[in-house]
Amino acid sequence: MNEYINLDEKNIEEEHICCAIGDPKHQCGVDKKKEWIKGKLKEGHVFRKLNARGKIFIEYEPIETAWVPVNGKNYMYIYCLWVAGSFKGKGIGKELLEYAIEDAKSKKMSGICTIVTQKKKPFIGDKKFFEHYGFKVVDTINDYELMVLSFDDKEKPKFSDSARKMEIESKDFTIYYSNECPYVEYEVKELSDYAKEKGIKLDFIKIDSLEKAKNAPCIFNNWANFYKGKFISNTILNANSFEKLIK
Repeated sequence: MNEYINLDEKNIEEEHICCAIGDPKHQCGVDKKKEWIKGKLKEGHVFRKLNARGKIFIEYEPIETAWVPVNGKNYMYIYCLWVAGSFKGKGIGKELLEYAIEDAKSKKMSGICTIVTQKKKPFIGDKKFFEHYGFKVVDTINDYELMVLSFDDKEKPKFSDSARKMEIESKDFTIYYSNECPYVEYEVKELSDYAKEKGIKLDFIKIDSLEKAKNAPCIFNNWANFYKGKFISNTILNANSFEKLIK
């Protein structure tokens, strides 16, 4: 039987958080991610992982406090469900999702939701996987979709009006990011150094509050790229991928 661990105030310092495991360059991002989690535990945030050294976890919390431009009442929102490498194909993703579903039911929630895409993108859930468990699309922005598994007939969540803009006033390359992901701190520094070296105008806007997250001008999970005022992707960039993109 698989053994799982839920992060809490007592164990979060010694437990790894899966994503940036064993990579010293991301330690700053890991520390900031842990601080972010600590501040959200009291809001019902859950980070559940397999008791193993690997990228195997689910992360979710009530939609009212989730840092995404999705509005709703009494739903859980899944930020991320990730099973990587040799752990795939062993039913672990199923067990993690079923735990979240049962947890939501035990807390008398109306359902559980997450963001997917019509065509798979990095750091976004797998639509087919969630469809298999009965999730249905309830709202759409471009090829991004909000999927819901409802337990009752109450009102479903939906994307915020601000997210539907998918554009900003600035024409400079602009990146929105948050500490929900441990990778971003290192990449922000790398990109900042690269832009300075190349003389490129590159703006960073940090989503560091619930209000900012709920009113983000695009689909946002932890990173969003804009160029010439238009949203172009949610892909986390490093210097090499940024250079390829602008070329």
